[in-house]
Amino acid sequence: MTRASDHLDQITKALADSWLPQVYVERVLKSRTRAYQFPTLLKNANVEIHHTLLGIELQVGRSRMLCPDLATARYLSVFARLGCDTVAIPYDITSISLVADALESSWHRMLLVADEVSSGRSSPFRARVRRQIIAKVREEIEAAGAGPRVPQFKQSTKQRTEPQKSTKGNVST
Repeated sequence: MTRASDHLDQITKALADSWLPQVYVERVLKSRTRAYQFPTLLKNANVEIHHTLLGIELQVGRSRMLCPDLATARYLSVFARLGCDTVAIPYDITSISLVADALESSWHRMLLVADEVSSGRSSPFRARVRRQIIAKVREEIEAAGAGPRVPQFKQSTKQRTEPQKSTKGNVST
């Protein structure tokens, strides 16, 4: 294999079920979500999570975004590294931590497999493979979409059709 693009299929096959866009589609988009839009971010910006007196912040380049908790910051950091504009966030806050674990594992495994596949090649070639695999992941996530801006709720509820009986006793004369 002489071209960097030839290595992309090999990387996706090696990752199989832990392919990041597949994890995103199967574990995030199949549940109730809300859309999150990142502010304009610089390419290849450094992504860091900060614990401040005001809470948890995700810093991407010079931009800081306040996050409600560490799990959400970890979740969003994966997509910030990819350079995504909008993503879906699970509405159920108890599931964000588990999904963040899966996404971070997939991210690091993808980079390790990319390095392994391109081992023995020049440094610029390895960087090109990384750029192309990240671009492919970003394209697949953007194609999957970010879901609705506001989560959808069930509108049908069980309501009684008969009026309730009076709680006061009936007085008979």
